[in-house]
Amino acid sequence: MATMKDVARLAGVSTSTVSHVVNNNRYVSEGVKKRVNAAIQELNYTPSVLSSLARDLKTKQTKTIGMLVTTSDNSFYFEVVRGVERSCYERGYSLILCNTEGDSVRLTRNMETLLQKRVDGLLIMCSEHQSISKDFLLRYPLVPIVTMDWSPFDASSDVIKDNSLIGGELATNYLINKGFRKIACIAGPQDKTPAKQRLYGYRKAMKNARLEIPDGYEIYSNFEFSGGFSSMKQLLQLPEPPEAVFVSNDAMAIGVYQALYQAGVSIPEDISVIGYDDIAIASYLTPPLTTIHQPKDELGKLAIDMLLYRMDNPDSKPKQLVLTPELIERGSVRKHR
Repeated sequence: MATMKDVARLAGVSTSTVSHVVNNNRYVSEGVKKRVNAAIQELNYTPSVLSSLARDLKTKQTKTIGMLVTTSDNSFYFEVVRGVERSCYERGYSLILCNTEGDSVRLTRNMETLLQKRVDGLLIMCSEHQSISKDFLLRYPLVPIVTMDWSPFDASSDVIKDNSLIGGELATNYLINKGFRKIACIAGPQDKTPAKQRLYGYRKAMKNARLEIPDGYEIYSNFEFSGGFSSMKQLLQLPEPPEAVFVSNDAMAIGVYQALYQAGVSIPEDISVIGYDDIAIASYLTPPLTTIHQPKDELGKLAIDMLLYRMDNPDSKPKQLVLTPELIERGSVRKHR
């Protein structure tokens, strides 16, 4: 079995240089790094598990990050997780992902498991986290936490979130500027801050344009395919169905598409639709979905950057980073005749 000395001899470097390349804990030039990695591959060298554990005990780091995310039909979560995992890999960390399944009890158990495994930091991207008690968190005061997308449990957590108020206003103003006046909103669950803020943005834009919101034009749904489907069917049953709909996320917008298809209603000729998130499938729908873009890969990268900063600066004040949404024009909204 090849040793670190064998790798160093073949690559023409010191064993400490090989260690730095393997552990990614000090700068090594790209040329030297390529020679070391080539030697590792040629010799089929595998770093000792025992030496790795000894290093972790010495540095009090496990080079792992835990992440809690809720189950969902919405691929927005998957796309953010992909960005997080990529950023972890680039920085020499492993990611342990736990699915809460929307269950606050499972959330607490998974979180406790991650903390007992001595993860270096924790990312939380699930709506159930608001049920976690401060007493629970006080048992692990030294573990840095970054909350993504949802509100924090308390002021001790760093937060990255979307400016959903501006996003909701941006989407609604786009429909207004296209000449629509009868505009409905399919909002997400109102115990979720992003859903609430997107609804407020819709109301703000309608108020500023002096447009009435008729009874039945606001529907609170669940951020899932099924919610968009049932909500759109409900809107179609109104005496005066809307001319355009702002849907608070793309997953529900997909459900809206299906409901309109089943009803024989054409997009955008009969009803225009705008979504939110810009998930990957949005541009492949028929017609491609006009939506509000959230920078999901950037969200993952920034979350890891913020977490690593918190690890190195545990006494710094909690930060709140708000990302600015962007309108993506496609084919699901027409100019009102």
